[in-house]
Amino acid sequence: MFGEFKEAMTKEFEMTDIGLMAYYLSIEVNQRGDGNFISQAGCAREILKKFKMDNSKSMNTPVKCGVKLSKHDEEEKVDPTFFKSLVGSLRYLTCTRPDILYAVGLVSRYMEDPTTTHLKIAKRILRYIKGTIDFGLLYSTSNHFKLEGYSDSDWGGDIDDRKSTTGFVFFMGDTAFTWMSKK
Repeated sequence: MFGEFKEAMTKEFEMTDIGLMAYYLSIEVNQRGDGNFISQAGCAREILKKFKMDNSKSMNTPVKCGVKLSKHDEEEKVDPTFFKSLVGSLRYLTCTRPDILYAVGLVSRYMEDPTTTHLKIAKRILRYIKGTIDFGLLYSTSNHFKLEGYSDSDWGGDIDDRKSTTGFVFFMGDTAFTWMSKK
């Protein structure tokens, strides 16, 4: 079926077959026997280098459990442009890294007036990425089509406005296909 489609398209349009996809918008695609593995290891390395964290010590978690940040932090202010660039880079990695989504969402709240506390959390995320640089998503070839979903909420956990942060992830078989973390 795909061969027929490709033949019909080459008759109608000028096309070149460049083979299997390996790289797209900084997402590395590894097509293998057990499925397709996507990651952003190269992009993560560039981000670590850009923010001078490529020689840092790695961490086991992106953020400490139960950490509470505030807009009214009395710490020293940091350059908002630098902080926005850092958080924007981290947000891009969430395309293939649902494990950092909550932590990145947490520091994203403080882009207007960041302090050294907020910067430390963002750098901790970078240190976590350093230790998990090859993490990604495996879209496996499986006949297991059970739909599973998980969700959680911190029920008014933001100390500034008492709003909740909620998140979810849904799996089809062994493959995560959608995830979200939102205040």
